[in-house]
Amino acid sequence: MRFPSKEIVERIRREYPAGTRVELVRMDDPQAPPIGTQGTVMGVDDIGSIMVAWDNGSGLSVVLGEDLCRKVKDTSDGSKQV
Repeated sequence: MRFPSKEIVERIRREYPAGTRVELVRMDDPQAPPIGTQGTVMGVDDIGSIMVAWDNGSGLSVVLGEDLCRKVKDTSDGSKQV
């Protein structure tokens, strides 16, 4: 496995700070939450994986280069928009 540079990890940390809401797009893991599951970013580890507390109780991280999530934005009326 090739580790990302410190610059890439820092960019991911800026883009996905703790508290950011995300939605799962793709995860290559038999224990993965269903696609579309939402969760809250807990942080980004030293290899660039996004640590997520999924709303269904899972704690699997989104692995850089393998999995994919996208930000979910809150709208002013309290609903969610992707």
